[in-house]
Amino acid sequence: MPFDPGPAAAALRRIRQARVLVAPLPSGIAPSTEAEGAAVQAALAGLAGAMPPAGFKIGATGSRMQVYLGVGTPIAGFMRAEDIHHGHADLQFADFINPGVECEVAVRLARDLPPGPYSRQQAMAAVGDFFAAVEVVENRYGDLKALGTPTLLADQMYHCAAVIGDGHGVDWHSLDIGALYGRISLDNGTADQGVTTDLLGHPLNGLAWLAGSAEAAAFGGLKAGQVVMLGSVTPPVWLTGPAMVTVKFPPLPAVTVRFR
Repeated sequence: MPFDPGPAAAALRRIRQARVLVAPLPSGIAPSTEAEGAAVQAALAGLAGAMPPAGFKIGATGSRMQVYLGVGTPIAGFMRAEDIHHGHADLQFADFINPGVECEVAVRLARDLPPGPYSRQQAMAAVGDFFAAVEVVENRYGDLKALGTPTLLADQMYHCAAVIGDGHGVDWHSLDIGALYGRISLDNGTADQGVTTDLLGHPLNGLAWLAGSAEAAAFGGLKAGQVVMLGSVTPPVWLTGPAMVTVKFPPLPAVTVRFR
């Protein structure tokens, strides 16, 4: 029988609304391949009122992140418009399950990228804006091996929210975006840094990968105006309480998020 993504999407939606950890789904409904996981994610987006989505996050594009997560390829997840903030966000720490923050760069598309293979140059031609970003993630999972990568994919790959810099006032075409140094810092002194070279060799390689992925195909391709988070140059910084977080990729505008 053809795989039905509906039951798994409904189960993940109930789990998210109940604010509990994601356990392995029953074998009769759990996705077992990347394509099935992507189909569940698209069905979940429909249940969340996010079709078409406002954008996508790409996880595990950096070598440090792949080692951290124990995966060998990127994984993408949709983003809702209401979860994307501009420049700064004020959030309540208590609203999140095991929250963390990531040091990212992102783009806003100026034109569509229908499903299919793309080179980096073809992907770059679709980019309107390039900016610094923070992704807010939640560790909603226990044993990732038991959960399975298809279910992790179906559940938006840790995604919860994003803060984007929008790139106004900076001509990103004049920058070497493949070698930008980024730094994430917290007001308690915690900090980490990395370079965009670590994102599949160049951050826009991630955009080309996404455009040709099962995830993008499940959503009918990428659309002009969508935001795409290209990955974190550092592992996530997990928060233990209220914090002020800043991400900088000079000379791009910095972005901040405060958890109260």
